[in-house]
Amino acid sequence: MTTTGALIAFAGTALFVWFVSRVGLSEIWTGFQKIGWGLAAIVAFGGLRFAARAAAWKLCVEPPHTLRFTTAFTAVVCGDAVGNVTPLGPLASEPTKIACVRDRIPIGPALTALAIENVIYTLSVGAMIAAGAAALLVSVDLPVQLREVSQLAIGAIVLMFAVAVWVLWRRPSVVTTLLPVAKIAGSRIDKLRAVEREVLTFASRRRQTIAPLVGLELSFHALGVLEKHLTLWLILGAAPPLLSSFIIETADRLITVAFKFLPFQVGVGEAGTSLMTQLLGLGGSAYQATGVTVSIVRKARMGIWSLIGTAFLVQRGLAPKAVLADPSLSPKPSRSDS
Repeated sequence: MTTTGALIAFAGTALFVWFVSRVGLSEIWTGFQKIGWGLAAIVAFGGLRFAARAAAWKLCVEPPHTLRFTTAFTAVVCGDAVGNVTPLGPLASEPTKIACVRDRIPIGPALTALAIENVIYTLSVGAMIAAGAAALLVSVDLPVQLREVSQLAIGAIVLMFAVAVWVLWRRPSVVTTLLPVAKIAGSRIDKLRAVEREVLTFASRRRQTIAPLVGLELSFHALGVLEKHLTLWLILGAAPPLLSSFIIETADRLITVAFKFLPFQVGVGEAGTSLMTQLLGLGGSAYQATGVTVSIVRKARMGIWSLIGTAFLVQRGLAPKAVLADPSLSPKPSRSDS
């Protein structure tokens, strides 16, 4: 993991340096000057997106347990910070969220609610990517290879939704199928199975909650589109088509999913956004400079919130290494198998 992560990070950094040198620091700085105090609004959009996911997590907590919104918001920001700055992605971010709320709510209900929120969020991401790929197919004359990739992405997401429907209908034991249960202590596998049952039956137990949850997850993506629209507007000096902002945000979401284990998606973010601005004809001859600047502005927003999340972690006396080593936050081998 360490060697692979280091190689990926090195390749991403090299790609980032290549794009910056190709575009030129002066072009990027000019773009940042156009952003100006608009960066504050872009950072605020990031905060609102965290708030949407925090509210969704809070909504998934079932009585008699409750989770305060401020506690959930702080945990989401902390988890995002750890996931962004380490090559572990969700393997670090999700345990961090639980660690941040464990003194306010029992781990079991918090973990179950977080798992439910993640399932709905994942499905919303799939829908977002499929919609963006479809929009790209109908609005741009794509090269054959990109058209095939877009069609493949849509097909894969349709399959994902079909599998999700099947799982909710049949409710198979996914945990015992995917995890090496023989190496997990009996009490832990029982807890995992209990969480799995709670997740799979949530929709039937809390039907009235599903619509608000879906609305919150979709608002997360809508805020991302508005953030991208504002960023492009400030850089270009004129409002781009909203559909273009939607497609670029979709591409960013796909890159985030595919390269979550690469801190800040360095390098690949610039490559993907530049490709989209070129396909959409944004920025004229300076489309590459526009794409790189948009991606770097996004990294600036992520960096600011990562600093805020790190400050929250320090305030709570938490360290990522201690969180990941906590046996109560993840299944560990039983003593007999160690």
